[in-house]
Amino acid sequence: MNPAEWLYRSAAKMPDAPALHNGTTCTASYGEFANRAGSIALALSDEGVGKGDRVAFYCANRTEYLEALYGAWWIGASVVPINAKLHVKEAAWMIENSGTALVFSDDKSVMQLSPLVDAGVRVVSLTGDEFGAMRGTQSDTVPVAMQKDELAWLFYTSGTTGKPKGVMITCGNILSMTLTYFSDVDEVKTQDAILYAAPMSHGAGLYNFMHVLKGARHVVPESGGFDAEEVLTIAPLIGSVSMFAAPTMVRRLVDEAKAKDLSGRGLRTVVYAGGPMYEADILEAVDQMGPRFVQIYGQGECPMGISALSREEVSDRDHPRWRDRLNSVGTAQSAVLVAIVDEAGNERPRGEVGEIVVKGPTVMKGYWKNPDATSKTLRDGWLWTGDLGRMDDAGYVTLQDRSKDVIISGGANIYPREVEEVLLSHDAVREVAVVGRTDLEWGETVVAFVVCDENRTVTTQVLDLHCLDQIARFKRPKEYLFVSELPKNNYGKVLKTELRDRVNKEVRT
Repeated sequence: MNPAEWLYRSAAKMPDAPALHNGTTCTASYGEFANRAGSIALALSDEGVGKGDRVAFYCANRTEYLEALYGAWWIGASVVPINAKLHVKEAAWMIENSGTALVFSDDKSVMQLSPLVDAGVRVVSLTGDEFGAMRGTQSDTVPVAMQKDELAWLFYTSGTTGKPKGVMITCGNILSMTLTYFSDVDEVKTQDAILYAAPMSHGAGLYNFMHVLKGARHVVPESGGFDAEEVLTIAPLIGSVSMFAAPTMVRRLVDEAKAKDLSGRGLRTVVYAGGPMYEADILEAVDQMGPRFVQIYGQGECPMGISALSREEVSDRDHPRWRDRLNSVGTAQSAVLVAIVDEAGNERPRGEVGEIVVKGPTVMKGYWKNPDATSKTLRDGWLWTGDLGRMDDAGYVTLQDRSKDVIISGGANIYPREVEEVLLSHDAVREVAVVGRTDLEWGETVVAFVVCDENRTVTTQVLDLHCLDQIARFKRPKEYLFVSELPKNNYGKVLKTELRDRVNKEVRT
């Protein structure tokens, strides 16, 4: 199934329905959206781009991004979404590695990219006159047929340990992800809207499919990104808004809502994922903004599609085990199998920690031109996620940490998230990240980076007593480092690799 077929169908059924919005201003109906995509497809064909070729996107969120995405799919090309916040040299490497034929960017990046890519790679600005001409003709073409195993979305991982790997997401993967959204995450109706506040190159952009299929509205904030005040202002004006948000974005939304005494009116659903959501934060979010929150767990290799925790479960306070479920990432989504295994691939008993593996039609085809990495990650059809977790008797999966984040001190495993949860329960602590420091005697010792709430302070001694009151002595941090902020990547994830390097620098020297 070619994703462009969904746009073609929605446009045929409801050509006058509002489709694309810049802020509160509608810039295209579904008929206009589809015509622009078809027109771009013709222009790409004239450029020599065809089925199976790659078309890259290196630009901030804008409605033209969607038009060009569907223009590429219209002719059977696959897209290479690149985060606009990445360095231009990082983007150029991905363009070269993917064998991209044409890049859609913006005026600034066109000038920076052009000298760095092969002479045969065209770079077109989505904000320029050339793109205006590409999308401005009449088109009566139909999307080309694509099979379920054909590449549609080539997503490059963040590359925290070496060069990024290109994750091959097929049409079949997208179909599975889209349909399980309706069964396990949320329903979508024509009157609904998706707000792209997080980068469209990542999870937020993947949620376009459900809304195109249902003929719903697509809204890009005027800022082009995430601003908590803007989201809470625009949501009631648009109405029935869904959005994808990293936990750090949820935290900022709640802070803004509390400061302005707002309830989040206009926001229908906030799907959160991409990092640990701490219990204290989601409790406060539901208390302030109500039952609007849904959690999913996925990876680039199984996009948005491993498990889900429904809005009812996130908001429930009556079930005997509601707290345990709130701290989980929910149960397996309908299309996949999820298991917890040991290093040999043997399933672990319920309640015991192991690596999370997943199998099903949402799992990637493999890594682009990287058979070694593919064979290590995909084994007998199972995706080895690198995440550690446990599953209870009801099937709820609770993440512990990435396998590389586990601290081994004196032969005992210490899971940073457990320590972080305890520290965050202190009312003076706003954010925290726990990492291991190399130690000649113990192997590793626990170090906590702590960000205090505004206008609050707390001493090391107080935090130590707070930990000793709730977790075993050997798990408590041996050092607390108070910082103004934690380093994060472009998706809001805390860069623990950077923090580990920081605490181990003196050990190495």
